[in-house]
Amino acid sequence: MAIITINKKIFEKEIGKLDEKMQERISMFGTSLEGFDEEKIEIDIFPNRPDLLSYQGFKRCFLAFLGKKPGMKKYEINNPEKNYQVIIDSSTKDVRPYTACAIVKDLKLDDEKIKEIIEIQEKLHVTLGRKRKKLAIGIYPLEKIKLPITLKALEPDYIKFIPLESEREMSGLQILQKHPTGKEYSHLLAGKSKFPVFVDANNNILSMPPIINSQMTGKVTAETKDIFIECSGFDFKTLKKCLNILVLVFADMGGKIYQMELKGAPEKISPLLNSEKMKISLEKTNKILGTNIDEKKFKQCIENMGHNYNSKTNEVEIGPWRTDILHEVDLIEDVAIAYGYENLSPEIPLIYTIGEEDPKENIKRKISEILAGISLLEVSNYHITNKEYQFTKMGIPEKQEKEFVEIENSKTEYNILRKDLSHFILKNLSENVDCEYPQKIFEIGRIFELKKEINEKEKLAIAITPGNFTEIKQIWMYLMKSLGIKIELKETDEIVNHFIEGRTSAIFLDNKEIGVFGEIHPKILKNWKIKMPVAILEVDLKEIFAKLIN
Repeated sequence: MAIITINKKIFEKEIGKLDEKMQERISMFGTSLEGFDEEKIEIDIFPNRPDLLSYQGFKRCFLAFLGKKPGMKKYEINNPEKNYQVIIDSSTKDVRPYTACAIVKDLKLDDEKIKEIIEIQEKLHVTLGRKRKKLAIGIYPLEKIKLPITLKALEPDYIKFIPLESEREMSGLQILQKHPTGKEYSHLLAGKSKFPVFVDANNNILSMPPIINSQMTGKVTAETKDIFIECSGFDFKTLKKCLNILVLVFADMGGKIYQMELKGAPEKISPLLNSEKMKISLEKTNKILGTNIDEKKFKQCIENMGHNYNSKTNEVEIGPWRTDILHEVDLIEDVAIAYGYENLSPEIPLIYTIGEEDPKENIKRKISEILAGISLLEVSNYHITNKEYQFTKMGIPEKQEKEFVEIENSKTEYNILRKDLSHFILKNLSENVDCEYPQKIFEIGRIFELKKEINEKEKLAIAITPGNFTEIKQIWMYLMKSLGIKIELKETDEIVNHFIEGRTSAIFLDNKEIGVFGEIHPKILKNWKIKMPVAILEVDLKEIFAKLIN
């Protein structure tokens, strides 16, 4: 969560008096009033609403919530003028491949507004930008820039400019090594042979994203009337959303938005400020919320959250600043906020059920207790991973990377669902190489495979280090004996990438192969920087469940 600070006098002039009722409405809006005094108001904003991270954004949405300005606010946008272009050079492919840009004119800035600009820029860096890893924002006085602008990558020694709040020229490497901001974010460019830079038509460097702007061309003051804005990063959709939030803040300050041509980007024009339309059902809303809202009240609730509603098509028009609306349920949540959680009456269900523990959960608990009883430590890992951990470090060639589920628009470096537990178990061991040995761990968890559809399986993985084939076999046989299950071990000719050939065994239950165990190959241990021998077992629990439940 992030806290925004609002000038109390401006709030009371433009929104309303901060009495007890207004304090309650702020809280009912889904934001938390952290505190206030004679000069300022502090409001806590949840991460799913980055559009509220400025006073202008908060005012726009809160006035709709209060019913003073309901519906989706419309904004004018001007077509690109001559030379309003940004050229994205192919050299940025591996360091900062995309940018979304805009120009805003006729601003009347003062110290209060400049402070707000700096605050929303930094808050968007931390939230949407994941501390500048996913995106970085640059805001520049247009009068100091000659258009068009180019985004390209240069070797650090060829990058020379005076960074913001500095007095002397530095090279790209010197900025990372000596400038306070450069040192703080140097890890974002670590290991890169080239650094990204924005350069204008006079070959003046505007900035080196995601680190810092130039002192000459990158400092906005109260005298600044026109600005150039850029958001650079790795996901163009996120950049578009971030730019929408920013330009609308400036538009609410009285600025005029101008589009720019992008050469080398997924879209040719930026920004577009397109609204999105999504279906919503009144019947489903009432069912989920347990309400009996009529169509008139339904429309009012939707418009009090800053949307437009078409009762003929049952469509909601969503503003381009709302990055959190992904599904109809998100709109239903907005209806609940506008209707008022305080107006929802709790009810005891007319039916009741007698609960009992899922037999599968009972079996998993027994397995955990047995393994813990012989000094194994249980671990729990994420369901999401990435290709480096799942495939590369496990010695799986790129052409064999298949049947995995990829996550669209992932907010982190974890972007696929895990196909097995073994790679995460090895990751656990690699992160604890300085801990006392022996290390014996296990995990019971879900894995995902993509065939015709997504298949989910419950698996068990056990790892010991230092360990060998015989030791992992003994643990497995003890577990099966404790559960009263007879299994069969067979040699397998199938080459498993991460095992040492000849030191593996397939596990069969009722003539069905359910898993495999063996010793991890030295090259895989090297990939994970593990210096001790490791033995791993991984089995599918489906047949074990069936055996014990039946």
